Amino acid sequence: MVRQEPCATGSVERFFQFSLLGLVASGFLAVAGSGCLDMPTLAWTSAGLLVRAAMLAADRHWRPSGRTISLLALAYGAFFLADYLVISRQALPAVVHLVFFLTVLKVVTAVRGRDYLAMAAISFAGLVSAAVLSLSFGFLAALVLYLAFAAAVLTSAEIRRSLRDAAATATAPGGIRGLPARLGVLAASMALGILGLTAGLFFLSPHAAGSALGNLLFHRMLLPGFSRRITLGEIGAIQTSSRTAMHVRLFTPEPVGSLKWRGGALTQFDGQHWLNPEEPQTRLYTDAGRLDLIPPAYRRPGRLISYDVYLDAIDSDALFFVGTPEHVDLRAPYVIGTEASSFRMDSRPPQGFQYEAYSRLEDPPETSPPVDPPPELDATERNHCLQLPGMDPRIADLALRMTAGAASGLEKARAVERGLRTGFGYTLDLPSHTPADPVAYFLFTRKKGHCEYFASAMAVMLRTQGIPARLATGFESGIYNDLTKLWLIRASDAHAWVEAWIPGHGWTTFDPTPPDPRPPQSTLAARLALYADAAEGLWREWVVSYDPNHQGSLMDRMQQRAARLGIRWFDSLSDAQTYWDGPAGKWVRRFGPWILAALGLGVLLWFAIPPAIRALWMRCRVRRVRRGQANLGDAALLYRRMLQILKRRGYQKPPWFTPVEFAASLPRTQMGIVVGEFTAAYNAWRFGGQREEAPRLSLLLDQLERAE
Repeated sequence: MVRQEPCATGSVERFFQFSLLGLVASGFLAVAGSGCLDMPTLAWTSAGLLVRAAMLAADRHWRPSGRTISLLALAYGAFFLADYLVISRQALPAVVHLVFFLTVLKVVTAVRGRDYLAMAAISFAGLVSAAVLSLSFGFLAALVLYLAFAAAVLTSAEIRRSLRDAAATATAPGGIRGLPARLGVLAASMALGILGLTAGLFFLSPHAAGSALGNLLFHRMLLPGFSRRITLGEIGAIQTSSRTAMHVRLFTPEPVGSLKWRGGALTQFDGQHWLNPEEPQTRLYTDAGRLDLIPPAYRRPGRLISYDVYLDAIDSDALFFVGTPEHVDLRAPYVIGTEASSFRMDSRPPQGFQYEAYSRLEDPPETSPPVDPPPELDATERNHCLQLPGMDPRIADLALRMTAGAASGLEKARAVERGLRTGFGYTLDLPSHTPADPVAYFLFTRKKGHCEYFASAMAVMLRTQGIPARLATGFESGIYNDLTKLWLIRASDAHAWVEAWIPGHGWTTFDPTPPDPRPPQSTLAARLALYADAAEGLWREWVVSYDPNHQGSLMDRMQQRAARLGIRWFDSLSDAQTYWDGPAGKWVRRFGPWILAALGLGVLLWFAIPPAIRALWMRCRVRRVRRGQANLGDAALLYRRMLQILKRRGYQKPPWFTPVEFAASLPRTQMGIVVGEFTAAYNAWRFGGQREEAPRLSLLLDQLERAE
């Protein structure tokens, strides 16, 4: 570690270094907020930024030797192979790790101008990458930070360069007092100005960034439970994540209680995996975006609910509905329906995809009359939903004991549901090893698990009793955000339950999973999470999805609020039009251009004439000096003229410098030599009384002017 020699005043240099580090950090935060980086990469890069900050605070820099760099390159080359072949086992993650390793190495070892330029390029690349990878509100926060640090870097870099070129340093050891504060205010003002300007342009120019970038997003939250095949434990794994899956707006004045948002159902079970056979799929074409999923003649009476669904970036093409969906409105030419009463898109919908639906909520079969005529189950589907894998015989014995005394299929299903909810525990911890028979291991050894194990156990036990059953997957409940009036549904709300065929009622929902014993989130943390979700919702609604419809809505709101305050914008415009068409308007149209031209000429003369007079007066004094009619006051006049010439060339005399000190601070170029001779002649005339130096001063001044 060596101390770096400053090239400018200490305060400006430190401000520049920390601003540059902040620029890199804001670009990194933008990428980190997209969720595309794994934990080792986040930790490694964060540690590198902290090390750089500590080095700047201690005014130390690391200059590695060529041998050190070679050793580091060889070491990471070996690690890269291990990463690609053993750790990541994929090319893209291994390359990402390599890129961030090189980034941290460059940040920690930066000591020269080209290193600083590379750091700025790295930060910009991170910001651009985040713009493609993420449409979240966190990107806006990172962008605001980036703009502030970018303004700080640009202003301090320019001052740093000027001080270096002029080779002028302050006399005080701390540098120019108050300069970092002024630079900070300037940088913040520039950033706010940029944000204000772009916000205005954004309001006037709607765009479709959401749909454009939505096609480029590749990092989606994997929801394996909504595909055609899942392995026991997969849904429990995603329940540990708090990422947003979707938002729902309910249009009902009555409380609805706990809702299950069904995404799909799986029928075949081989002991470790649930899967669907190659079932026939039907394209259901929409009529101007509207689709009746159940014809009106076949709809049943019951509680109805209307709602809007806003999907986040999830790796699934499933559409999520509550209860039994009757019709849906969405921007798609068709929807794919399956025999398992599930609906999906032809491809994964983009982030922010919205659809409106109307559903019938299912009432418990104990309190609802049988359907007339009773529904019938297809023989092929019945066989799929009664199929049993090779399993532990104790499972059938347990089902027989639980259903003892139950006569109907409904009573048996309720008995198994009640037995699992009361006799087993809930946990999200996965087994330490993969058992050969996960259901038997759950029922007879571990006796605790999460929703997949409870639902799988109940489905298998019902099948042993001759009751068709299948596994349904989706989300349950969610959190109501009173700030946005939306239900927030996260990955942690993923759920699995059972659908059993009850004669006279059809497919009926059962949930054998007991409540989660984990304590609820603290009030403060939960409230902060709701505020963050509200900010994310505003960003998604008014930035990502901003279009001409949103622009018109925003203008209409502004007009309505202005009317409440007695401000009538459009009435004022109407009055202005009436005035413009009247006699006064005709007079303005006739003489207005001449009046504006006269005012413009007056302003031009006001600003142009005084400098012209001063320049003319200066030339007259210079000519008088050349004729030998100079006095001591002309010496100061010529010196001020010389300072003006140097100022235009980027060299300004500090007030505390004497003329000799200022001349000595200039670079030893032809210009610096001329200024030195001019200063010597000026001192000889002004303070030595040598009037014969006056013509020489005039000649040297002409030489400086020609050099411009």
